[in-house]
Amino acid sequence: MGFFAFLILGLIAGAIAKAILPGRQGGGIIITMLLGVVGALVGGWVGGTVFHIGLEGFFNIQTWIVAILGSLVVLAIYGAITRRRA
Repeated sequence: MGFFAFLILGLIAGAIAKAILPGRQGGGIIITMLLGVVGALVGGWVGGTVFHIGLEGFFNIQTWIVAILGSLVVLAIYGAITRRRA
């Protein structure tokens, strides 16, 4: 998968993760996009290491599931950190 396809995947995965996660998360659309890209990276790394699945192709369903799950985890951690500060 190319660099721009990976960025688009992360951006969309971050938006989906923010829609799935209950409650209000801090940060705007830029933070959500960045966390989505980081979440896709984390999801791909964990999926490849533990379950031997990763980010195969842009239109592959397992790629989207791994990226969204990774984004959910990263967004939940970010929400927990920002909630403590407030």
